[in-house]
Amino acid sequence: MATESITLELPATLAQELSAAGQEFVIDILERGLRELKIERALERYSRGGISFGAAAQQAGISQSELARYAYARGMEPSSSDETLREELG
Repeated sequence: MATESITLELPATLAQELSAAGQEFVIDILERGLRELKIERALERYSRGGISFGAAAQQAGISQSELARYAYARGMEPSSSDETLREELG
């Protein structure tokens, strides 16, 4: 995997905490956070009617069935489609 360095300005307490953690741990935090943020944004756009559920899943980078689980966990009831049903049934 290709790597690249970036520089961030962080609050001192957060910078100290991350400095004490290993690089793999920090990368894991960033990957998880980015994934969750993409899912939240996609569900927000879907709930406002800006995009279809399938488009939201694509924007989040996950399957419709996985996005449906996140939607249900947030009290949303996504519309069902043939594609979602096929994914759920395997």
